Amino acid sequence: MKLALVHDWLNTLGGAERVLIELHKTFPQAPIYVLFYDKRFVRQWLPDAAVHASFLQKIPFITRIYPMLALLMPIAIESFDLSHFDRVISSSVTFSKGLVLKPSTKHICYCYSPARFLWDRHAEYINGREYPWLTRISQHLLRLWDYSAADRADHFVAISEAVKDRIGKYYRKEATVIYPPATLTARPEKIVPHQDFYLIVSRLYDYKNIRLAIETFNKLGYPLVIIGDGPDRRALEREAKKNIVFLGARDDATLASYYNACRAFIMPQEEDFGLTPVEAMQFGKPVVALRKGGALETVVEGRTGEFFDDAIPEAMADAIGRLNARYTSYYPTEIKEHAKQFSAERFKAAIMQVLQ
Repeated sequence: MKLALVHDWLNTLGGAERVLIELHKTFPQAPIYVLFYDKRFVRQWLPDAAVHASFLQKIPFITRIYPMLALLMPIAIESFDLSHFDRVISSSVTFSKGLVLKPSTKHICYCYSPARFLWDRHAEYINGREYPWLTRISQHLLRLWDYSAADRADHFVAISEAVKDRIGKYYRKEATVIYPPATLTARPEKIVPHQDFYLIVSRLYDYKNIRLAIETFNKLGYPLVIIGDGPDRRALEREAKKNIVFLGARDDATLASYYNACRAFIMPQEEDFGLTPVEAMQFGKPVVALRKGGALETVVEGRTGEFFDDAIPEAMADAIGRLNARYTSYYPTEIKEHAKQFSAERFKAAIMQVLQ
C-alpha cells in the first residue's frame, strides 16, 4: 500500500501538528504534503520525514503573511499530484480535505473541524476587521469551495462527537470518531518555583478565552501560571495581577514538570477536543472546564474535574470552589487511568482499522 499524508501547514506546534507527528510515527515511510512549512519546525519535529510543499513555499515570508493568501490555498491544495498513491490521509484543519485524486485512490480525512471561521464562528471572525465587507466576500467564496471539497473525501474521521455533529450539519457527511492521542511523554525533571498553583496551557488568542480566567483569578487571588504565547499576551499581562504569571512557550520537559506540580488545570475555552486537559489528567490532575465542546467527552464531572456552564468569572469561580471543597475526593490514580483511553496506542489501532 502506497500511502501519503497531507496537512495544511507546518508553522507552529499545536494539537493538529502533534497528531500529524503521531501519524508520521505510525507510517514513517509515507511522505508528507503541506501548503508550506517552516524549516526550523521540520528540523525540530519531523527531521526524518519527506516533506513536500506547494508553490506557496516560494512566496517570501509565507509563514507570516499566509492569512492574507487564503484564497490561493484551494488552488495550492488541488495542485498536488498524488496519482501514484493507493491511500491518502489528510490531517485537515481547513484546506487539505480538498485534494483532487484518482477514483482508485482512497481518501480518509481526519478532520479537526469544519473550518470554524467559515461556519459556526464566521460572525466572530468579522468583528474588528478593517474591511468587513471584503472578509465577507472571502468567507463566502471559501465556504462554497469548502462545502464542495468535502465531497472529495471517501471517509471522514472526526476528533470528537462535537466535531462529528458539525461535519453532519455543514457537510452532510457521516463520520467515525477517533480521539487524538495525548503524546506528551516527557518526564517531570525540573523544579517548579511555584506553590499550590493552577495551570493554563494555551496559545494566547482571543478565542481561547484566557481573559475570563484572568478576571476570575484577579478576584480570587489564587496563583495561576499560564504557559503559551500569542498575539494577546501583552494585553493579557497588563490586565493580570501579581498572582498570575506568564511563562511563554515552553518545551515538553517544562510542560511535564508544571503539569505534575499544579493543583488543577483550567480550561476556559470551548475546544473541538482539547489535548491539554487530557495531558493534565495523564499526571493525575483534575480539570476545571467550560461545559462545551470536546471537554464533555474527556472530563468526567466529580471524578476527573468540574464544569462551569457560563463563560463568566462568577461561574468559573464557583466551579473552582466546588473542586477545592472536594479536592481530596479526586484520586490521581483514577484520573491517570481515565486518561489512558486517549493513548497513542489506541489512536494507532483505530487508524489502522479505518485504513483496512
